[in-house]
Amino acid sequence: MLITLLLMIIYLAFISMGLPDSLLGSTWPAMYEQMNVPVSYAGVLSMIISAGTILSSFFSDRLICRLGTGVVTAGSVCMTAAALLGFSYGNSFGIVCLWAIPLGLGAGSVDAALNNFVAQHYPAKHMNWLHCFWGIGATAGPVILSFWLARGKEWIMGYRTIGLVQLALSAILVLALPLWKKVEQEAVLKRSEVLQMEEKAECSGVVPVGSLLSLPGVKAVLVAFFCYHAVEMTIGLWSGSYLVLCRHVEAAAAAGFVSLFYVGMTGGRLAAGFLTDWLNERQMIRLGQIILATGVLLTAAGTTELLLKAAFLVMGAGCAPIYPSLLHATPGNFGYQHCQAIMGLQMSAAYVGTTCMAPLFGVLGGRFGYGLFAVYVLVLLGVMAGMVEKVNRSIGSR
Repeated sequence: MLITLLLMIIYLAFISMGLPDSLLGSTWPAMYEQMNVPVSYAGVLSMIISAGTILSSFFSDRLICRLGTGVVTAGSVCMTAAALLGFSYGNSFGIVCLWAIPLGLGAGSVDAALNNFVAQHYPAKHMNWLHCFWGIGATAGPVILSFWLARGKEWIMGYRTIGLVQLALSAILVLALPLWKKVEQEAVLKRSEVLQMEEKAECSGVVPVGSLLSLPGVKAVLVAFFCYHAVEMTIGLWSGSYLVLCRHVEAAAAAGFVSLFYVGMTGGRLAAGFLTDWLNERQMIRLGQIILATGVLLTAAGTTELLLKAAFLVMGAGCAPIYPSLLHATPGNFGYQHCQAIMGLQMSAAYVGTTCMAPLFGVLGGRFGYGLFAVYVLVLLGVMAGMVEKVNRSIGSR
C-alpha cells in the first residue's frame, strides 16, 4: 500500500518535471521582445539552465547520501517552483538569467534522485510510464501558456501558474517524507542478505569519480547517455529546420510534424511499460534503436507528407524505451552500492550531450547544409548502440 501511494506521488513529480521543460521555447517569442534583447539570447538562458542541471546531477550522490531521496526531491521541486515564480516577476533579461540558475539546479537533482529511486524499488514498466508522464507534463506546459495568451494575458501568467503548481507539489512531497524511508525499509526486508548489505553500503560514503570510472562498463554507459540525449535534442531542435529548408515543408506544417515526435515518444513509453513483461532492458534498448534508425531513414527517404508524418511518429516511438531502459538497468549493471553515484554521472553525461551536440549540428548545418540531419543522427545512434553493447560485454550476465 505504501509503495503504491509513494509511486503515485512520484508520478505527479514526473509530470511537474516536464511542465517547465517546454516553456522557454514557447514563451521566448514574447519574452525577448518585452525584454528588448536579441532572439539569440534564448541560447544564453538555455546554457545557464543546462549548466545548473549538469552540476546538480554530478553532485546528486553527495546530496542524497547526506539528506535522503525524499528531502532532495522536495527541496528540488521547491527550488524549481521558486525559480518559475521568479521568472514570472522578472522584468529584465539579467534577472531572468539569475532565476535560471536555481531552475537548472533543481531540475538536475530531482531527476537523478527519482530515476535512481524508481530503478531500485520498482519494476521496469514503471520507469517507462514515469517518463511517459514527463511527456504529459512537457505537452501540458505550452497548453497552459496558450490558455492565458488566448485570454489576453502575458506570458508571465504561464510561468506563474506552473510555479504555483510546483509549489503545491513541493508541499505534498514534504508531507510524504516519512513514506520514502518506510518504502526503502520494506524493500530491504524483501531482498536477500547480500542485497541488504549492498543497500546499507549505498550511502556509507561518497565514492570518488575516478573509482567509479574504473568500474567495467561505466565509461561506455556515459557515452551512451551522452549520445542518446544528443539524438533526442537534435531531433527536437533541428528537424523542423531540416523539413523547411531541405524538404520544402511549410513552417506551420513542419511544427506539426515535430510535435508528432513527442506524441510518438509519449505513446511509445506507455506501450513500452507493457512490453517489459516480456522483454528485458537489453532487448528493449535494441528494439528502440532499430525503430529509431528506421524512422530516421524514413525522414531522408520519405517523399510524401504522410511518410514524413509516419517518420516522426516512428522516431518518437524508437526513442521511447531507450532512455528509461538504460536508467532502469543501472542497479543490475553496477550494483546497488554504486547505483546512486553512477546515476548522477549518467544524468550529467546526458545533459552534456544535450548542451553540446544539438548546437554543434546547428554550426555544421549552417556551414554544410541541414541535409546532414539524418547522417548526423545516425552517427550518434551508431555510437550509442556500440557503447550499449560494450556495456553488455563488460558486465557479462550479471
